[in-house]
Amino acid sequence: MTLEITRLDADQADFEQRLDNLLAWESVSDHGVQTAVHEIVESVRQRGDAAVVEYTNRFDRLSIASLDELVVPDSRLQEALDTIPAEQRVALQVAADRVRAYHQHQKQESWSYTEEDGTLLGQQVTPLDRAGLYVPGGKATYPSSVLMNAIPAKVAGVPEVIMVVPTPDGEVNEMVFAAAKIAGVDKVITIGGAQAVAALAYGTETVPRVDKIVGPGNIYVATAKRMVFGQVGIDMIAGPSEILVVCDGKTDPDWVAMDLFSQAEHDQDAQSILVSPDAAFIDQVARSLTALLPTLERESIARVSLQNRGALIKVRDLDQALTLINRIAPEHLELSIDDPQAMARRVRHAGAIFMGRYTAEALGDYCAGPNHVLPTSGTARYSSPLGVYDFQKRSSLIMCTAEKASELGKVASVLSRGESLTAHARSAEYRIKD
Repeated sequence: MTLEITRLDADQADFEQRLDNLLAWESVSDHGVQTAVHEIVESVRQRGDAAVVEYTNRFDRLSIASLDELVVPDSRLQEALDTIPAEQRVALQVAADRVRAYHQHQKQESWSYTEEDGTLLGQQVTPLDRAGLYVPGGKATYPSSVLMNAIPAKVAGVPEVIMVVPTPDGEVNEMVFAAAKIAGVDKVITIGGAQAVAALAYGTETVPRVDKIVGPGNIYVATAKRMVFGQVGIDMIAGPSEILVVCDGKTDPDWVAMDLFSQAEHDQDAQSILVSPDAAFIDQVARSLTALLPTLERESIARVSLQNRGALIKVRDLDQALTLINRIAPEHLELSIDDPQAMARRVRHAGAIFMGRYTAEALGDYCAGPNHVLPTSGTARYSSPLGVYDFQKRSSLIMCTAEKASELGKVASVLSRGESLTAHARSAEYRIKD
């Protein structure tokens, strides 16, 4: 069966409109979802454990009497780590070590400086007290996400990381438990959905209230995160996964095709785009896509994704490709070209940049070291990958000498009276020396 995928040329008169249509994505859930989530969130906020038990029994098809039954003891996490195949244990440990080493470089430290008159100014960096990590469960299980979300929190110095993961029909993923142990998660509770998000945001008898919720989830989870934002911090409202591959035509077309598949297999709304100045190469990749698609375990998902949201785009040259990169602001950007570092320096908007023909995006998803939680849907224009800095806060430090307080008080007096805030002015004026 031939794969029908959109072909575009950046010099076409209607290119911009067609590109806009291709990129369009609305992450806001519909009214029905919002209504259902609002009911769940309010019920958990008011009734605590009882509501979480009720929704967990209903949605995950369990029959628990108390939420205590779903708190996973540390010994159970250790058991998972000890009993998974050695190959998996080694892979998780290697990935964790690399993720931890990378994120150590992001850790911010407090700083201050003292002016000539003795006035001290600075910034105090402190970790969050408690972070909540949402991990999908059931069919979609992501031990890699456990590492990518929990390890930066621990590197930041967060004393307590609470992980929630649903186990529909009692189905447990041992690698997820093992990853939690390796990453240093402090408490695991097998709940999920909007009820888990609400429990983390407001706290219940069993679920501690957290300061920030991170981690991926379905539309109900995303809607709940949006709804509780302000009560707690959140990492982002993530859209479907994306990849943009820029290739000069010198990479094996099968490699490029499989890189495009690596995102298309995530879900039917994922987006995979190839940009190249070489029309013959684009044809080669198209043939590779058609030939390799039937070999995928998730063929049907990848086919819908590529047909609905995928594209092969012809550009005049790599300069035009660069303009397109910064226009799209992709989550994942592969620069499969001769001098990727030179081009990368000119990229202003991208979540993660994979440089060279050998650096498959999949390496970044699992074990390269940088975080795989990345901005989607063009939000790389203003946001960054998840990192240690998401789990640290900054407080300003100010300590004036009497002389400096007098000097600055005069300035503050003028400015505050200009805003008709006379109590501000008088407070500052008390410190002014005659």
